Amino acid sequence: MRLARKSFILTGSAMLVIFVLSGCSREGEDLRHPADHWTVKIGSVAPLSGPQSHLGVDNENGARLAIDDANTQAIRLGGKPVHFELLSEDDAADPRTATIVAQKLVDDGVNGIVGHLNSGTTIPAARIYADEGIPQISPSATNPKYTHQGFPTAFRVMANDEQQGQVLGQFAVRVARIRTIAVIDDATAYGQGLANEFEKAASRQGARVLLHEHTDDHSTDFSAILTRIKARQPDLIFFGGMDAQSGPMLKQLRELDLNSIFLTGDGGCSKEFSELAGEAAEGSFCSLPGLPLEEMPKGLDFKHRFEARFGAIQDYAPYSYDAVGALIAAMKAADSPLPERYLPYLKTLKYPGVTALIRFDVHGDLAGGAVTVYRWHQGVRVPVRGETSTGQR
Repeated sequence: MRLARKSFILTGSAMLVIFVLSGCSREGEDLRHPADHWTVKIGSVAPLSGPQSHLGVDNENGARLAIDDANTQAIRLGGKPVHFELLSEDDAADPRTATIVAQKLVDDGVNGIVGHLNSGTTIPAARIYADEGIPQISPSATNPKYTHQGFPTAFRVMANDEQQGQVLGQFAVRVARIRTIAVIDDATAYGQGLANEFEKAASRQGARVLLHEHTDDHSTDFSAILTRIKARQPDLIFFGGMDAQSGPMLKQLRELDLNSIFLTGDGGCSKEFSELAGEAAEGSFCSLPGLPLEEMPKGLDFKHRFEARFGAIQDYAPYSYDAVGALIAAMKAADSPLPERYLPYLKTLKYPGVTALIRFDVHGDLAGGAVTVYRWHQGVRVPVRGETSTGQR
């Protein structure tokens, strides 16, 4: 009996040792990257629910098309074949949710991030990615603070609000010939940031700011704000915010018989804005970072391929596509998908994207980013010729 019991104990111990050693072996191995191939995970974060979901899905689809294109190229890194996967998360345009899903993607072992869409979500999430050394390229967050926090992992592929605000301010005074303005913002990092940049630029050009009002990114009734503005009769009203607010705002503005020129930035420069504003959209103005799609280096080809699969482009899909492309180009230059190895190559990248030649300045901003002003005519966004600016940084 004693021998049998001893034998049982030895056998059990041997089994325990084998199990523990096996566990150590799995922990020591990077399970995303088996010896014979790489599985490279690219995270995409945008609002996929709520009033901005049409823009978020647009971002996601742009990234998805880039991932699928890459998987047809038989890319090899470090001598091993690569399969790219897109991990998509919904931050609902909420800063707190953004940090939660950012940590989830880090825990899921992403190799790079495309996102977030909004400045208010991109800025807080950037610290989480930076702490893990994971490169992040936003296709649409324009607040300068994002890249000026000092994180070496933060990049963007469109002009920022300093550049956009300057173009909008010059347009208002030099082209629209206005003298007085009223400014409204939605109190988000994006909307307030852009409104402040516009106000500074317009003031430098000689315009007089009569009042600056604030709302939020959930309101749809602006009657009190617009009534106060009507009493001052400004030549132009600028709104810093998204299309879910700018469309109803313009409609209500016209219902009050307020005939001021209406101007907004990229958040309200979408088809959704035109549909929400209805006939009131006619003759209003907006801006978008970048060239018109038809004038982008590879814009027409992208448009045909994207719309054949996903339908009409909203705004940011080409930039999301380029963000993925830039990450993969840096991986190819480094011959590795490991963030610590390819991150240095992002800093010196010259990538011929759909939207532009992608290269970054010392902050991670797009160098030489363009901004275009548009006028709405019969539901179509038409570039205002001569009002495309490219700023070297």
